[in-house]
Amino acid sequence: MKRIIVLGAGLVGKEMAKDLTKYYDVTSVDRSEAALNSAFKDYPQIKTIVADLSDPVRITRLVEPFDIVVGAVPGFMGKATLKAVLEAGRDIVDIAFFPEDPFDLDGLAKAKGVTALVDFGVAPGMSNMFAGYHQKQMATLSKVEILVGGLPVVREFPFEYKAVFSPIDVIEEYTRPARYIENGHEVVRTALSDAELLFFPGIGTLESFNTDGLRSLAKTIRCPNMKEKTLRFPGHIRLMEMLRESGFFDKTPIDVHGVMISPLEFTSRVMFPKWQLKPGEEDFTVMRVIVEGDDAQGRRETVTYDLLDRFDAKNKVTSMARTTGYTGTAGVRLLAEGKFKRPGVNPPEFVGEVPECLEFVLAHLAERDIRYEKTVSRT
Repeated sequence: MKRIIVLGAGLVGKEMAKDLTKYYDVTSVDRSEAALNSAFKDYPQIKTIVADLSDPVRITRLVEPFDIVVGAVPGFMGKATLKAVLEAGRDIVDIAFFPEDPFDLDGLAKAKGVTALVDFGVAPGMSNMFAGYHQKQMATLSKVEILVGGLPVVREFPFEYKAVFSPIDVIEEYTRPARYIENGHEVVRTALSDAELLFFPGIGTLESFNTDGLRSLAKTIRCPNMKEKTLRFPGHIRLMEMLRESGFFDKTPIDVHGVMISPLEFTSRVMFPKWQLKPGEEDFTVMRVIVEGDDAQGRRETVTYDLLDRFDAKNKVTSMARTTGYTGTAGVRLLAEGKFKRPGVNPPEFVGEVPECLEFVLAHLAERDIRYEKTVSRT
């Protein structure tokens, strides 16, 4: 039986570990013993290790006895963690979504002869796979648009939001400049800009705004127009803009009565407790991916993928953990079963280019009642 080690037992990492026990021998690592005990009290088959995952040398030693690694640490730790795993010569499925360019480590991965699947979640993740698939299937691409959000079912003042993944990574969405492809050129816009109101069946009206979500697609997909936007309840943009422009998200420490503290650290301490999903609170994930281009017969084709996933009340699993984590566990199965073997750093679009791999991932998700509705129109 394959041995899998999951680095991080947070909202998503713990659910990935649980899901993987259906197929493999699983070990979960986190710096918090309490978090491990709480996450796996009903899963005695999951082995646990308490360790500081901010130490790359420790990570390299930890992962050596295992066949495949899952990276589920916060984004700011992601690149160092990935590098440490590659140094150990181990295949990895990573969902850290770190801000740096993952292709910086492509040479190392190839030198070690290992396969790294990066950004392997819902978006980035499934959205990339659809883009990669259609780049191979269509004669030309003209547009890729990604709209995605994870939200609480109940809207509560003042934020009308709950962090369904690492809160510090959420704030990155509000501060990191957004890179788009327009008319064949890369353009950069301020995060939270270009607000639009959009209607989604079963949910209602949401507002969309620019975020830096294209990531590897800007390099790997030959398409003149591509963008990614995040979805929130109307009014959230304005609130986050006020906090950002007032300096509450700044990382540079300031002197507060002789104590140096960054505004972001202060904001995090105040805001994050209010952003936590409390026991029993439910969330949902909504995504729409629109791909336009010409098919092999020269007809204009528009393909839309819609996802609306909700909290799993029976198993008490958040929708974001389901849609992100179970995509990641599908990636682990691709590697473990030898269905995807390309050495190097592989964003999800490389997997999507292989129809059998995309079909496998969609089937894996459907078994967990996560379904993408596909519609096609041609002119």
